[in-house]
Amino acid sequence: MLDRDGFRPNVGIILLNQKNQVFWGKRIRTHSWQFPQGGIDRGETPEQAMYRELHEEIGLKPEHVRIIARTRDWLRYEVPDRYIRRDARGHYKGQKQIWYLLQLTGQDWNLNLRATNHPEFDAWRWNDYWVPLDVVVEFKRGVYEMALTELARFVPRHDHRNRYLRGGMRSRDPAGPHEQHGEPLPGPSFELPPGATFEPDPQAALKNAHEGNRAP
Repeated sequence: MLDRDGFRPNVGIILLNQKNQVFWGKRIRTHSWQFPQGGIDRGETPEQAMYRELHEEIGLKPEHVRIIARTRDWLRYEVPDRYIRRDARGHYKGQKQIWYLLQLTGQDWNLNLRATNHPEFDAWRWNDYWVPLDVVVEFKRGVYEMALTELARFVPRHDHRNRYLRGGMRSRDPAGPHEQHGEPLPGPSFELPPGATFEPDPQAALKNAHEGNRAP
């Protein structure tokens, strides 16, 4: 199924673990690494295709993941002629992709590269978010960079303020670091500047406690 410009609709998947590392798969019998991806079949929505490819390529089901975000528009790459079948040359041009950013809510052992009889990967690992694009086939690198850049602002942020607190004091968020999944963050999180320290006001704390204990 091609559009009128010769691009096949496709989905790409960036899967995060709890450390904000991404799933990185080695294409079977090659030395190239990539994210899961696959074509959208006729009658499928991009989201339906994403869930199907997620299971076919790495064995995950919808209950194992949470959608955080997706790219706003199609991202396109052209495929060099040497990678195109002869009967498709002249009308097939490349891929146009919607990219999804997912959070793994299951466990590593839910991953299964042999979920079908036609595996895409023969090895995988967790990698830092900004993956080394030199191991990606060259004609896909531009789209990878665009997808990673557009979706980076939706990556759940861990609170690093504690590195500026002295004396072992820790900033704690009782809701946990993963309560903001699926929502774009309104802006950069607040951090004390390097060299600054957090000094609670004991007098204010005592005053607030005293006022809170007063009878109405």
